Amino acid sequence: MDKKQQDELKNKAAIRAAELVEPGMKLGVGTGSTIAFFIDALGKRKKEEGLDLEAIVTTSSRSKKQLEKWGFTVNELAEVDQLDLTIDGADRVDVNFDGIKGGGGALTMEKNVAANSEKVLWIVDESKLVDRLSGFPLPVEILPISCEQNFRRFRNDGLNPSWRMDGNKRFVTHYGNYIVDLNVDPIPIPRGLDDYLDKVVGVVETGLFLDMCDEVIIARSDGEIEDREK
Repeated sequence: MDKKQQDELKNKAAIRAAELVEPGMKLGVGTGSTIAFFIDALGKRKKEEGLDLEAIVTTSSRSKKQLEKWGFTVNELAEVDQLDLTIDGADRVDVNFDGIKGGGGALTMEKNVAANSEKVLWIVDESKLVDRLSGFPLPVEILPISCEQNFRRFRNDGLNPSWRMDGNKRFVTHYGNYIVDLNVDPIPIPRGLDDYLDKVVGVVETGLFLDMCDEVIIARSDGEIEDREK
């Protein structure tokens, strides 16, 4: 499948997701190429139907600029009590609706937005679907103060860590932290690994999104748009 065909599928899935947004909602919006299509579909609804939302929170400056271009006012998460719905992408999704996110480096914000949402919906293409979480490194955001100790611990514990790089420098997150990608493939026991990482001092957040997603819209290569609910 070429990029044009892939983009057409992403756009179809994004339009389907945009149809689920109801007037007056408090909406969380993620980031990524598919979400860019979603924001355009949402903007067209605003232009054509006068779609009005009580609040919108997003996980990236890129999505914020795109939403504002369509005339939406973007809020900070701290200004909203609870979101009704968050729509985002995912790097991998398994059969239990658990996922890996953070390929763009915004995992901490993405998880905070998802955790404060009544419902979470992911838009993905079928290449992101797996039986077990695999095929993508697990991002872990860590504090600079103890990053070297954390890295050595992960290496000694067999998690095959590598630094997330930005050119010839370490990638720095929105919060001024580093990301270590753990190359564990497949992840044998996601909840066990999540518990382990949660107890490591210096770990800010992980890209394991467990028991958070409620619905997945899947763009398939045959042109079908599948909607799975948990």
